[in-house]
Amino acid sequence: MKKYAKETQVGLFVLIGFIAIAYMSIKLGNVRLFGENDYAITAKFNDVTGLKVNAPVQMYGVEMGFVEKIGIDLESGMSVVTLRIRKDVQLTDDTIASVKTSGLIGDKYVKLSRGGGDPIQAGAVLRDTESSIDLEELISKYVFGGV
Repeated sequence: MKKYAKETQVGLFVLIGFIAIAYMSIKLGNVRLFGENDYAITAKFNDVTGLKVNAPVQMYGVEMGFVEKIGIDLESGMSVVTLRIRKDVQLTDDTIASVKTSGLIGDKYVKLSRGGGDPIQAGAVLRDTESSIDLEELISKYVFGGV
C-alpha cells in the first residue's frame, strides 16, 4: 500500500510541475487564449531605428498596449508598425504616435498623444507620427563638425 502512496505523490508532483510550466509559458510568451482584450491599429513612420516587437505603447506615461509587428511599405518607403491597444482606450483620428527612448540609452517605445478629433476604429492608420532620434548619428555629427 505504501508503494502506491509514493507513486501517487510523485504523480501529483509531476502534474503540478507541468501545470506550472504551462502557466509560465503562457504568461511569459504573451499568449492570448480566451478572447481579445485589445484591437490593432497601424502607424507609418519614416524611421523606427531601435524599436522592437513587444515594445510597450504608452499614453500619459501608462502602458496601453504593445508593438505587435514591424514591417515596411515599399511603395511609400515608410516603416509600418502594428500596435495592439487595450479595448478600454479610445483613440482619436488626430492621435500622434512617436518613437521615444526610455532614459538616455534605454529601450525604445511608442508614445501616443491623444488629440480631440473623432474616435477611430480597429484597423485605422495613424498618419501623424514622429520618428525616432538616432543618438549615434547626432553624436557623430557633433564630433565631426556636422552641427
